[in-house]
Amino acid sequence: MSTTPVSPTLEDLNNITALRHHLHHFPELSGSEHNTSHTIRQFVKRYQPTEVVADLGETGIAVMFAGAGAPGPTLLFRAELDALPIKETNVLPYTSSSPGIGHKCGHDGHMAILMGLASLLHSQPLAAGKAILLFQPAEETGAGARKVLQEERFKDLKPDYVFALHNLPGVPLHQVLVREHTFAAASVGLKVSLWGKESHAAEPDKGLNPGEGMSELIQTLNALVKDQRSFQSLTLLTVVHARLGEVAFGTNPGFATVMATLRAFEQQDLNKLKQLALHTVEAIAEKYGLKHSHEFVEEFPATVNAPEAVEVIIAAAKDLNLDIQQVEQPMRWSEDFGHITNTYTGALFCLGSGLNHPELHHANYDFPDELIPTGSSLLYRIAQRLTKS
Repeated sequence: MSTTPVSPTLEDLNNITALRHHLHHFPELSGSEHNTSHTIRQFVKRYQPTEVVADLGETGIAVMFAGAGAPGPTLLFRAELDALPIKETNVLPYTSSSPGIGHKCGHDGHMAILMGLASLLHSQPLAAGKAILLFQPAEETGAGARKVLQEERFKDLKPDYVFALHNLPGVPLHQVLVREHTFAAASVGLKVSLWGKESHAAEPDKGLNPGEGMSELIQTLNALVKDQRSFQSLTLLTVVHARLGEVAFGTNPGFATVMATLRAFEQQDLNKLKQLALHTVEAIAEKYGLKHSHEFVEEFPATVNAPEAVEVIIAAAKDLNLDIQQVEQPMRWSEDFGHITNTYTGALFCLGSGLNHPELHHANYDFPDELIPTGSSLLYRIAQRLTKS
């Protein structure tokens, strides 16, 4: 196989970079990516895809590019449509125009990388097989991949391999980070409600204030992960929100809410932590005579990489003379691509976005445009390796 680097043309890169800036300027939250989806559908037409399947999981799009005609595998490459509820502090020509919403995770850049891949699949079709570019909604809430997978129209696509990348600040620009098996942690949000009985603040004895129970619940939840020997690998619980009644000096509150994020490198550990947390809620509610309820939200399974998919990523990165780093521990953050790798053979990997680049989910983050040709070329080389005749 030739190792001559393949990259989108300068004209394509200029247009795709402008697209990235447009997407950054008009971000949309998870599940509301209607304009973003429309923009992607209109832009990709210039690359004459074989087929486009729209409205997957409400706003998702699958764009197909057939190879030269020889039989071969079907490959899927995913990018995300959604932005975050974070106010941008950058002053840019394309700063977010949506108050309190910003592309603070780089999904605008990931979409641009996939569009660069589309340009290459158009100008230099694969020798065999087929490539699917999935622009997926609602990654940030963990709902998007699950919804797409449930669509019968998506099930009909039957990819043989699935791939996705994520930019990663704090890592040298263009460096490729890979890991077999668990690449990103599993996580879930826990919402707990406690109910006592309201009364006048002058007559607390006539009510049932859940404040003590709430306080003990927070401390006990935090203690569940202090002894890591109880788990196979790193397991975390972070209390992210707590609320006691309303702001009213004349009222003895009758309700409380506690919210926490549970996280683990191993799915079994997360399942164990969920059960421990629920037992804790039940015990404390009983101790203080409180009614209670709970809800698990935004669940992300661990993203587990197939070794054979990781081998292809490494080989493709070597073809392009990119620096490769094998990471020892999974990423602590979660990715709903785990739903997809639980169903199909594939892998998630990272591209370094610079040692001193602002961190993901920070108000001053902006995706580095220099990664667009790198990401596009690497995904295309992965596709070439899996469809070579």
